[in-house]
Amino acid sequence: MLHELREYVAAPGRAAALHARFAEHTLTLFAKHGIEVAGFWTDATDDGRIVYLLRFADADAKSAAWAAFQADPDWHRVKAESEAGGPIVAEMHSTTLAAVPYWPAPAGTGEQS
Repeated sequence: MLHELREYVAAPGRAAALHARFAEHTLTLFAKHGIEVAGFWTDATDDGRIVYLLRFADADAKSAAWAAFQADPDWHRVKAESEAGGPIVAEMHSTTLAAVPYWPAPAGTGEQS
């Protein structure tokens, strides 16, 4: 199992448009292309900062899913329409996460830190 952590920072004044694109289009397109969302959050003090965690079977599945998503004409349409008034994303960061051998913590060790 492979996880990808993605963070988006909305362009100034464009947080609502970024949230709308995810809610109304992007999540549906993710499902269409096998991009499994494990969690989706916003910064508690800045709704223009969106963080989500994706789950893939392996690196090949990740590459194939993103290639299909990026090639989808519906994505190109949605992106163009949502950015008609200017960019809605100021920054985007993606990190592929590697599991550590000590997680999950062995039973009986108390809280996991």
